[in-house]
Amino acid sequence: MIPWSLLDLDNALRASWAVDTCSPDDQADWGPGNPAWGHCDITALIVNDVFGGDLIVGEVHLDGTQHGFHWWNRLPNGVELDVTREQFQRGQVVTAARVVERPPGPLPRRWEEYLLLRERVINHLGPLPEPV
Repeated sequence: MIPWSLLDLDNALRASWAVDTCSPDDQADWGPGNPAWGHCDITALIVNDVFGGDLIVGEVHLDGTQHGFHWWNRLPNGVELDVTREQFQRGQVVTAARVVERPPGPLPRRWEEYLLLRERVINHLGPLPEPV
């Protein structure tokens, strides 16, 4: 196996994001100009598959109104990694961050999109560690 760099994983994720892996409530605003849009949850899960650590979720606010949630990772060494942060191009602010436990087994929401994104990343990189 050839070792990956963090850039390899980042490039594989970016090449794999598409409207069919975007969160259904964000698909109307998804486009190639902002491919990270609507992908934070399943992207954070794939980063968690590779590195472990914690999943973090925060509230997204725009002009004082909550507009959903944002997910990212805290690696086992304490470094926070947010691969999809650039999706917020309209001045959104993320607040109220908290660590959440990854649900065991198939996800209750977005399981098919997660599997599709994971498959695409595997096509770029080769086998990934099994989900925790």
